[in-house]
Amino acid sequence: MALDASAVSTLKAVSTATITTVLLKKGLRNVWLRGPKPLRSDQPRVVGEAFTLRFVPAREDLATPESWSSPISTRAAIEAMPEGCIAVADANGVTEAGIFGDILAARMKKRNVAALVTDGVMRDLAGVLATGLPVWCDGVAAPPSVAGLTFVNWQEPVGCGGVAVFPGDVIAADGDGAVVIPLKLLDHVLAEAPEQERMEAWIMEEVARGVPLPGLYPMNAETKVRYESFKAKAR
Repeated sequence: MALDASAVSTLKAVSTATITTVLLKKGLRNVWLRGPKPLRSDQPRVVGEAFTLRFVPAREDLATPESWSSPISTRAAIEAMPEGCIAVADANGVTEAGIFGDILAARMKKRNVAALVTDGVMRDLAGVLATGLPVWCDGVAAPPSVAGLTFVNWQEPVGCGGVAVFPGDVIAADGDGAVVIPLKLLDHVLAEAPEQERMEAWIMEEVARGVPLPGLYPMNAETKVRYESFKAKAR
């Protein structure tokens, strides 16, 4: 995978909120996936390359239990997932049919997939939680995927939560949800996001000291001088 360990480590140390701010400054406003939320509150922050899955609305001749044995199936897609990837499933926002359950989640965990992110829902909640696979989704539902969706392919561009995601894009997810980092902007985010985090941490310390917000957030010229002095002393 193109995303090396150093990049993963750097991105795991910054929040999705910071990443959206850095990308906003580059003109990208639509990078936060609407719908996916952490399935459990104590899930770790995850970072990985997107491995995309695409569903379309169910059609009765295609969306059948027999389709699970097809060469083009969620089962086959899971076997193609590389270690460390984040599976991003475009479920069209359908919330009446769970795209994956405990068995599929367990297999993903066994294959060292980092996480699953979807604008759809899961089923077999207790079993999925027991697998330990980090999941960001839009809830739970008992019916299987074929009750509302047809799986059509993997590793092609998808729209998940209203956001375009391409195979190989970088996904970061935490308590605020999931964001996509376009691969060509990865180096920019790696360079800018840690500084954004450091600056905001310093601002939080100033707030704790009782400093008023005007001139502090955003910084005026005087505050910038104080911040640069702080950075120089911290080196």
